[in-house]
Amino acid sequence: MIRQADLHMHSTASDGQYTPAQLVQKVYDTGIEVMALTDHDTIDGVGQAAEAGAACGITVLRGVELGAKENRYLHILGLGLQGDSASIEALCRRMREGRDERKHRIVQFLAEKGVPVCLEEVEAVAGGAVIARPHFAQVLLRHGYVSSIREAFDRYLDTDEYQRIERFKVDAPTCIQAVHQSGGKAVLAHPYQLGMTEDGLEQLVCTLKEAGLDGIECHYPRHTPEMTGQYLTLAARYGLHVSGGSDFHGEAVRPDTILRPLALELDWLLC
Repeated sequence: MIRQADLHMHSTASDGQYTPAQLVQKVYDTGIEVMALTDHDTIDGVGQAAEAGAACGITVLRGVELGAKENRYLHILGLGLQGDSASIEALCRRMREGRDERKHRIVQFLAEKGVPVCLEEVEAVAGGAVIARPHFAQVLLRHGYVSSIREAFDRYLDTDEYQRIERFKVDAPTCIQAVHQSGGKAVLAHPYQLGMTEDGLEQLVCTLKEAGLDGIECHYPRHTPEMTGQYLTLAARYGLHVSGGSDFHGEAVRPDTILRPLALELDWLLC
């Protein structure tokens, strides 16, 4: 079953620009038939998104994006979470506690860099959502410390020095297990971000497959044709499903990322 889909996007439930309902409307306007809401470490927005999707005829998959501790860029997408999501909810609570603790250390880190920010302002920007780096980036931009969200990350929030402010994470097999226990499929997100050699990435995929990995996000805006070909080959070699998505956060958060339909075979998710 080939469908026009986007299986990776974010709402105000984490660090996106649009509410889940607003995001569904934007998805509808692009001609996407199937979407997955994959907010960072939370499924708080999936109910609203599913309700909005039912109203306009879009299939909305309950999803989540979980950071794993093995690598700062290793993320596992949970797609098609079903029914009782107690395992994911419990893990997300622990993740959120880690983010709540980390936010104070980010404020201290930025102050040491000469760019003081008010935590209350960051929390206001987050609007009650899980506090993430883009919320800090928006405050840095608002006060003129940087000229763009990208610069906020390049200068402060995605540097080697910043990594001493790591938050609580579990390993990738635990993420995969939680997704499966919640009735979903586990997908390796944006593999290019890992920055691994071909051999290193294949070893990781092999390890994750043994842990129950279901798919790879082969199609992603920042993948070159060569990268996409490499990931499709890995998916075929290890019997993994092919996934893809925009990682859309909204124009104000990531101006260079747009919603775009991808022709994907989705029997493995929609059966």
